[in-house]
Amino acid sequence: MELTALLLSRLQFAFTISFHIIFPSFSIGVAAWLIVLEALYLATGRPAYRQVFEFWLRIFGVIFGLGVVTGVVMAFEFGTNWSELSRRTGEIQGVLISYETFTAFALEASFFGILVFGRSRVRPWFYLFSTAMVSLGTSLSAFWIMANNSWMQVPLGYAIENGSYVPADWAAIIFSPVLWVRFPHMLIASYLTGAFCVAATGAWYLLREEFTAEGQIMLRMGLYLATVLVPLQLFFGHLTGDYVHRYQPVKFAAIEGRWHDEQPASEVLFGFPDATSETNHYAISVPILGSLIGSLSFDSKEVGLTDFPPRDRPPVLIPFLSFRIMVGCGLVLLALAWVGSYLSLRRRLECNRLLLWATFFSFPLPFIAILTGWFTAEVGRQPWTVYGVLRTSEAVTPFLTVCAALVSLLLFCSLYFFLFAFGTYYVHRLLRVGPVGRLVRPPIDALPIRPMSVSVVTPRPVNLGGQP
Repeated sequence: MELTALLLSRLQFAFTISFHIIFPSFSIGVAAWLIVLEALYLATGRPAYRQVFEFWLRIFGVIFGLGVVTGVVMAFEFGTNWSELSRRTGEIQGVLISYETFTAFALEASFFGILVFGRSRVRPWFYLFSTAMVSLGTSLSAFWIMANNSWMQVPLGYAIENGSYVPADWAAIIFSPVLWVRFPHMLIASYLTGAFCVAATGAWYLLREEFTAEGQIMLRMGLYLATVLVPLQLFFGHLTGDYVHRYQPVKFAAIEGRWHDEQPASEVLFGFPDATSETNHYAISVPILGSLIGSLSFDSKEVGLTDFPPRDRPPVLIPFLSFRIMVGCGLVLLALAWVGSYLSLRRRLECNRLLLWATFFSFPLPFIAILTGWFTAEVGRQPWTVYGVLRTSEAVTPFLTVCAALVSLLLFCSLYFFLFAFGTYYVHRLLRVGPVGRLVRPPIDALPIRPMSVSVVTPRPVNLGGQP
């Protein structure tokens, strides 16, 4: 395979966005979890809720910071590597991305300061309100990003003027039916990520026989939340498949591994697509199920990849396999959530070490599901950057050299791996310390100009009763 500026730019953006998406998806879920904990503490006065809140607030601060740092880079990549995309679609995409800054970042940054430094300075109800505003800010950030990406997937409400794509109907762009299916799908995925990370942490503490009360809260609440959210996520996943079936039939055919028209269509559960021979090796198929999934019919005709020119087809192997990995992760999480919740209701969860270990090792699965879902959506959209409108080969910066693209790719890989190592080390350190309640009052040297100082573990008296 020849190294070109286009290929290297695609690899760079794929790497940075795949790395970045880990942190916002986690922070969105944790932010929502913090609202629940603070509300329960105000309602019950139980100290364990307060300790768990302070513990996850630390982790949220680290993840939030890493998400901001790794996400800023992508805005610059639109100018350095994808200047033609920016030039032609900037009047739409630039506005949507700027809304994220004006709404989400401003909201998160303002009220996050209150969470860290303001518990003793504001009333309890306002502290809960601030927690909700931080969570709203993280959700708004996801909304504007998904609005931008959904327009690239199914462009609506635009007109062409002098070779550029300009907004003709903002309502059609922001209230696109595609966006209002994909945004809940992404939001629930983030909530599930937070739920299973919390449950896995609780299972870890119970296995280690420490922080038992806090561990039970994390484990039970995480599994209860997942019990409700996983079926809801599967429903929105089906709706997302419906939009792909309607608007992006070639992507749908690639996901299904369907090379030729079929009526009724079978469903390929597993196989190895071969683009050269236009067939699937070692395929395991179920008759009629493909028509039922695609059109809710037992005899519908489903199109195959050969209906489209080779230059308009996506790389089949990646969306085909990544979709199945995503669905597999979801089914495993569903089984864990339902079995765990059942055992919890029967008061047998904490005694079942096998399920505790399974829950602990489940924490990577939501991240894997998010990444593979993103690969399915983005690789399946190829060869288009804006589907049906602007090809990826036309969106890259025309004067970008192979050397410049390669240097920036290696630089970003090195920097991001360092950040990942730092973040992993720091979060693991916080997990090892556990919910000891030391953030009830910030350390003496914690100042707004030194925000990371609140995560320093210092031995302080724990005061959980009443107002500090």
